[in-house]
Amino acid sequence: MTRSILILGGTADARILAGKLADKTGCRILLSMAGRTREPVQQPVPMRTGGFGGASGLAEFITQHGFDLLVDATHPYASRISPNARQAAQQVNIPLVALERPAWERHPSDRWVSVADVESAVVALGRHGTRVFLALGRQELLPFEAAPHHDYLIRSVDPVEPPLNLPRARYITARGPFTVEDELSLLSENRITHIVSKNSGGAAAYAKIQAARELGIGVVMIDRPVRGEGATVPSIDAALAAIDHQLSLLEERGE
Repeated sequence: MTRSILILGGTADARILAGKLADKTGCRILLSMAGRTREPVQQPVPMRTGGFGGASGLAEFITQHGFDLLVDATHPYASRISPNARQAAQQVNIPLVALERPAWERHPSDRWVSVADVESAVVALGRHGTRVFLALGRQELLPFEAAPHHDYLIRSVDPVEPPLNLPRARYITARGPFTVEDELSLLSENRITHIVSKNSGGAAAYAKIQAARELGIGVVMIDRPVRGEGATVPSIDAALAAIDHQLSLLEERGE
């Protein structure tokens, strides 16, 4: 029997995991993306975009398309979809494997200020004008209009449209990953004094954090949201092992 796996993606980890699963298991795989990026990176498996309509909508989708296993490989800050995934898996009684890469840990030389959310990050930048590199998604930029006294450098995969209502904001469209050398040049050439970043974890986005450390630049680090209960695996290899285990259990039970 050919098994079917639904992967909830939006990260490089999801893309890599999907490719490895397709090569290794021979399962039918569908990768689901939120669709926030206009031109997503080409994926190694069939893909759909858009939401499901909450946990009940996801459960219905799983049932309609006959999926045997659900994999949550969404971004650590995608706080809604992960609880929905747990609820949906419980509703339709299929296994769930949740991949959550470990958060970055503060190095003794890091100059971090930890905050709970984007609005707190705006406050943490202070009342005196600074040169800020915003390493955030387009959907999270609007609160910085409340602090027009800073100079902003904003990098995003897609253009920020419309531009923010800020007197001094410059925009770069680029897709990572970036090397430490790239980030050192970017930060130095633009005389950046502060970075605002989310603690995404993993290696793909870490170069800017290492570059900030080497240059002595302050980082306003937005903490991860609490994702609730449920076991997670910390790496792609661990996710592959967990998926293999769940597929074996399905075979043993004859489901």
